[in-house]
Amino acid sequence: MKLYYAPGACSLASHIALHETGLPFEIDKLNVPDKKTAAGEDFMQINPKGYVPAIRLDDGSILTEGVAILQYIADRKPDAALAPKAGTLERYRLQEWLNFIATEIHKSFSPLFSKTASDGVKNHMLNLLAKRLGYVETQLANKPYLMGDGFTVADAYMFVVLNWSGHVGFDLGQFPIINKYMARIAARPCVQAAMKAEGLIQ
Repeated sequence: MKLYYAPGACSLASHIALHETGLPFEIDKLNVPDKKTAAGEDFMQINPKGYVPAIRLDDGSILTEGVAILQYIADRKPDAALAPKAGTLERYRLQEWLNFIATEIHKSFSPLFSKTASDGVKNHMLNLLAKRLGYVETQLANKPYLMGDGFTVADAYMFVVLNWSGHVGFDLGQFPIINKYMARIAARPCVQAAMKAEGLIQ
């Protein structure tokens, strides 16, 4: 497999998941402005939607969209326990979290990175984020990870998205349980390995 990524983008969640599985993979960094990869590929030919993550599977086909990719990676190595078995209620609970992160948290950050979004829009999104993370805070009150005792791809995704807080001026300090959760995930060796590979930490 080859993962196409941009440093620190949501593709980092897939990068973390790949390290957690121990599966063999390659990475190719996207230069976002010109849509060329470090290996010289035209990314628009790989993913016409123009954004990461995308993975090239072993048969040469391309899979896009982070939530789909995370589940694909998890299912390639069931023993890593990054996702419950397909068809179980627990799997639907995982999908519940993945969709919540994608639609309610990830997308709330998008306007905060925009150079054209108004202050009014940004303030609205900051308030919405605080509300959504208040819910996450309560859900983590009695368990170390979103799904309970075990780390899953939902935690990889949540960690990556919340890691953007410092870049947009959103203070996570108001959420002490989430702060401990973030520190717990940041200390995982596979998270460290992925972040080092992307040049995010030394």
